[in-house]
Amino acid sequence: MNQPEPRGPTWLWSRSGLVLIGFLAIAAFLLIWEHAAHVLGALPYLLLLACPLMHWFHRGHGRGHGGHGRHDGGGAGGDR
Repeated sequence: MNQPEPRGPTWLWSRSGLVLIGFLAIAAFLLIWEHAAHVLGALPYLLLLACPLMHWFHRGHGRGHGGHGRHDGGGAGGDR
């Protein structure tokens, strides 16, 4: 099953493809440029929101994982 190799440039490198790439690049630049003020204005609030979210989702990690199946041999009151 030999598939023929594509001949010539692909559609992306044709004239209409290059125009589309240019249009999308300009649109992306303008979109980022116009909305950067909104994103940067919300950045301090996003950082403040990140703190409680990190505490909420990371709560309990590092506690209680190392003691499974380990006993000190002491009876009641062995936990310190």
